[in-house]
This record gives sequence, C-alpha cells and structure tokens, in this order.
Amino acid sequence: MAAAPKFRIDVDIHNLLINSASAPVALPEPKGLTLPEPVFPQYPEKLKDPGPDSPPEKRDWTWPLVYRSMRGWLFPYMKSRVLPGVFHPITAYLFLEYKCNLDCWYCWAYNNKVKGMTEDVARRSIDWLYDHGCRVLALMGGEPLLRPQFAHKVVNYAAKKGFWIYIGTNARLLRPDVADRLGDAGAAVFNFAVDAWDEKPSLPKALVPVRKHLDHLLKKQYVYGYMVFFNMNICRNNTEDIRLLTEFAHDSHIATDYHINETPMIEQDEHFKHLYDNPTYIRPEDWPQIDSLVDYLIDANKRGYQMVNSVQRLQEIKAFIRMASGSDLKRLGWNGDGTGTNGDLARHLIDTPGIVQDSNGELHFAEWNCRAGQNNVIIRTDGTVAPCFPMYASTYDWGNIDHHKFESGQLESMKKTCQQHCFSTLNHNLAYCYNDARVIKFVWTNLVQNRLKGGARSFEDYTRKADEEPAALAAKASGNGSHAANGNGRDAQAA
Repeated sequence: MAAAPKFRIDVDIHNLLINSASAPVALPEPKGLTLPEPVFPQYPEKLKDPGPDSPPEKRDWTWPLVYRSMRGWLFPYMKSRVLPGVFHPITAYLFLEYKCNLDCWYCWAYNNKVKGMTEDVARRSIDWLYDHGCRVLALMGGEPLLRPQFAHKVVNYAAKKGFWIYIGTNARLLRPDVADRLGDAGAAVFNFAVDAWDEKPSLPKALVPVRKHLDHLLKKQYVYGYMVFFNMNICRNNTEDIRLLTEFAHDSHIATDYHINETPMIEQDEHFKHLYDNPTYIRPEDWPQIDSLVDYLIDANKRGYQMVNSVQRLQEIKAFIRMASGSDLKRLGWNGDGTGTNGDLARHLIDTPGIVQDSNGELHFAEWNCRAGQNNVIIRTDGTVAPCFPMYASTYDWGNIDHHKFESGQLESMKKTCQQHCFSTLNHNLAYCYNDARVIKFVWTNLVQNRLKGGARSFEDYTRKADEEPAALAAKASGNGSHAANGNGRDAQAA
C-alpha cells in the first residue's frame, strides 16, 4: 500500500503554517476562573419521561426551540453583516480535549499526551466568544466526553449565556446518565460520529458497540428538545457500512452528515501513527466505488432522506477525490486506472461540479468562499486560536482568547491554496449561507412557514427548493390557464 503524502497544500503555504513561527504562540494568562456547578435535574419531569415508544413521523418543534436556533444562528449572522471589522464568529469549535478513547486510523486530530482544557480557559473562551457575538458552540476533541462532569459544566454555562450547543462524540462514553445531564443542561445537537456498522480494524467508531446509548438518546431527544445526527466519514473500506448506516438512520428518523476521508492537510508530528499503509485512504482505483456510493446518496437525498449535505455538495465529492489528491487526472483517466481518458474525461469534467481550470490549463478543486477566521474559529485546549479544524497543528500565530491576530490579507492568501484541499461540511454550509438573499429565503420557508417540520436538510437545498417552488407553481398555473382557455374555446365553438 503506497504511503500518503505528509501534507497536501502548497509548499510555501505549508512552510508558513508550520515553520514560520520564531517562538511558540503565547498562551492566555491564567486567571483561576472556574465554572459554576450545574443544578441537576433542572427539569425533574423530563428526567422521568422515557420518551415516545416510536418516533413521530414529523417532528413538531416548539417556538422556544425555534427561537433557540434563531438566537444561535440567525441573530449573530445579522450582526456580522452590519458591524465593522472582519472577525465576527458565528460558529466556534471548543476543544475540551485532544485525547481520545479510540484510534481511528484516518484521524490525526488527537494526541493522548496533550492536557485537556481547564475550567479557567473554558469559561473565558465562552465569554470571549459571547463578547464577539458568537452563539454556536461545538464541543470537540479528541473525545469531548472523556471528562463528562467537565463537559456538563461547559454545556450548562454556555447554554445559560444563550449558546446553541453541538456535541461531536463517538458515543462510547455517552451513557444514559451522561446524555440526560447534557440534555437537561441545554445541548441542542448530538453529532454521533459513526463509520461502520460493527467495529473493524482501523474503524472503531461503530453502531453495534453503542446501540444501547443511541436507543436512549433517540427517545429522549423528543423530551429534551435536542436533535441527533450521524456523522460519517467515507473511506475506501466502509462504503457498504455507509449504505447500511444511511438506511438505518432513515428508518430511525436520524439526520446524516457525510465527509470524505482526507489525508492530513498539513504535516503532523510523531503522534500520528497511520500515515503509511492506511486502509482507509482513498486511492485512484477506488474512485468508481466512491462514485457509486455518491450516486446512491444523491438518490436518497432526492427521495427525502434527511441530510446536511446538499445534492450539489455530494456531487462535488467526485471532483474532490480526484483534485485534492494531486493525482494526474489526464494520465489516470476518470476511473483512476488509465481508462476514461480523452473525450470521456472531458465530458466528466464538464458535467461534474467543483472542477475548474486555471489560466495555465491546470485542473483543481474550486474555491468556495471559506469563512474560516472570519465567521468560524477553533479554540485549542490551551486557549490559543486558529481559523479552522485542519489548522489545529499549525504553529502560525493567530493569537489566543485574550487577543486574536486574524488578518484578512493572511487568511485570503492562505485560502487560495487550502480551499482546494478541504471538504469541510460545516464551513462550506457557512460559506454558502453567508448571503442575505439565501438567508431571507431560508428563514421564511423553513422557520416561519414550516417551523423546521421538514427535518434536517442542507441550507443549500432549502434555498434552491424555495427558488424552484414558485416557478413550478407558475408553470402549473400557466398550464391550467391554457387548458381552461382551450376548454372555453371548444365550448364556445360547440355552442
């Protein structure tokens, strides 16, 4: 099995991100703050409620829960459009831990030697985000539930300040008592990371080992008002698992979110052990297999399966696996095996969204208006900050929670390269929705008219549907008018 490259971005940008710092990034000065001790249960009646025996066909969100979503997403967006400056975070990743209880071979985002976040850094991070207008907080790791009592404190404190809280977890530690505490404290979403039906070598995040935890979580979501997602990473060795998990999610009224496996964007240190001989990495000969899975997911999306990914973004997976790897597409052909070249390759390049050709004739993955460092930020366990998840290992100095150093010029220059090698779902959705007209359509159709009853769909699909429906209605009305006129004419002629 061939070795993966140590990094995927241009050498000059990589050197800037890894080798340009003359000294370590300054840490925020400790202040000795602590988090309040949560009251549990805040809602004894909810703790006693087991939830429905079977899920409702359509979920009915109450206005307080709709308002919680608007307070988390819409109001910060509106502020970011009118306030001066470039740094107005809407979403933030708070890394409570960088340790993890599992070893997923594709994942470089953990190091079991790194100390977890302190209460002082956690509280000050939440306050800093609050002061900058942010109200969406994702608890991340590693595994953020390694210290469940600490996670409970963070959720409690953030929820009381009005944050919409998202917890990304492999669920091994999400016991019913932990889920109840986090739900009672105000968690809005559990992003359940699962890559296989049952545990397999290289892919330990599986459904079978955590099925009891999931069953409890699914019932209690209707009690506490949170939502459950499956977060799946498409690898070369789990395409059938993805199909099984997608059908299970659909039958269980669970929304899904798909990522495509990526080798490290920037070089990792010795903590990452699986750069070589990694069975999860997608190779050119795997492209047709991935294409087939993508076609299945697109069909499922069009049939109404709840997905965070839009149809177009799923289509772009085909472009990304071919472009971001740096493979010579003209030599390998569309199928990765030397076939599908010449006219067939040209046809695919025209038909596949996400592929662009620059002035030099070189093909690459398209830019997508990434908002990292402007409307998205990550906070490392030590309180230093970076624009996005793939930049966690960077030594470049973007500052800390006492003083950030995000500069539009540096971010813009960096993104010209890194956007071509990144398939972030959240940042892409954030980029797509950073548009006033799209936000207005979404608010009117999904929040005001439907009150989120359609379930979880991509922002992109919602706004496109809003564009298509008036045209469809107009065409229908035009057709009815035409038939009516023809009928009246025949009647008059007969008379």
